[in-house]
Amino acid sequence: MHNRREALKSLVIGSATALFSPNVLLASTSKKKEKLGIALVGLGYYSTDLLAPALQMTEKCYLAGIVTGSPEKAEKWKQKYNIPDKNIYNYQNFDSIANNPDIDIVYVVLPPSMHKEYSIRAARAGKHVFCEKPMAPSVNDCMAMIKVCRDNKVNLAIGYRCQHDPNTQEYMRIGREKLYGKVKMISCGAGYFDARTTHWKQNKALGGGVMGDMGVYALQGARLATGEEPIAVTAQASTTRPEIYKEVEETMMFQLQFPSGALAACHSSYGINMNYLQVNYEKGWLKMEPFSAYLGNKGSHSGGIIDFPIKNQQAKQMDEDCVALMNSTQLIAPGEEGLRDIKVVEAIYQATKNGGTVTIN
Repeated sequence: MHNRREALKSLVIGSATALFSPNVLLASTSKKKEKLGIALVGLGYYSTDLLAPALQMTEKCYLAGIVTGSPEKAEKWKQKYNIPDKNIYNYQNFDSIANNPDIDIVYVVLPPSMHKEYSIRAARAGKHVFCEKPMAPSVNDCMAMIKVCRDNKVNLAIGYRCQHDPNTQEYMRIGREKLYGKVKMISCGAGYFDARTTHWKQNKALGGGVMGDMGVYALQGARLATGEEPIAVTAQASTTRPEIYKEVEETMMFQLQFPSGALAACHSSYGINMNYLQVNYEKGWLKMEPFSAYLGNKGSHSGGIIDFPIKNQQAKQMDEDCVALMNSTQLIAPGEEGLRDIKVVEAIYQATKNGGTVTIN
């Protein structure tokens, strides 16, 4: 049995061609089910502490299986969640999941460098794919994932839990409906102090660097508040702990320009604790703090407060994505949404290298 460390070393590089419509019909066998079975791939912190507990609260899906390289973890999860042996896989026999009708969806919860490989393998096995953010380290990887899912007639959803949060949806609505006129300026920060020294987030080959994690939150804050895609970026990378962040950045500051003329100053770090979104409009303002927290987001604006209750973001995310699969309706965050972020992330890294403004196509 391959262990997790061996699997982390297995990096797949690929490219693809065209994009496709995100709406793919759910397999007829899955349509008959009242609840869809999800197999979690990778049993680290996010699966263990957040997704598995959330799956005990969902109405449209349930924890049907696991994929892990650790026999110890497999036994522990088997006992805790009553998972049958036939629904427990390792990284070597993962492809045989194609023959398991209990599994409708494979949720990839691995370091970003492995998202492409396991999303593609899941799609080729005929399973729908939920993939954690960021979607993948490169645009080419994202396009390959989208294409293979399309070719195999399965859906691909990215785990942007905040887009399922009614508090996020409210600040998106305020911008979309121009309640206070056009968005003029945004400041957004997402970060925390990470004391770890050997995590994948410090490893470039595994997709590390702050833009491979917290940076996407700051980017999403600006994109969702404007409802636009940035057209140009400048950026500055730095670190205060070079003994830990030898290969990747600890902190990234980046500035975005949008087609409407809106400007955004975004900050993300593994060395600074921050979680806020400030939006200034022509005739008003909005502030969310926190704007991307697990336990709920809240804020206020010129005309009131934003504090919608939500029981569990991950449960709501998975339920809503499963409803979309069952009804063959639009996913809130399909693969194309993940691709949009990675296009900007690539431009950010390019801007740190050339020291100038990079245009985003």
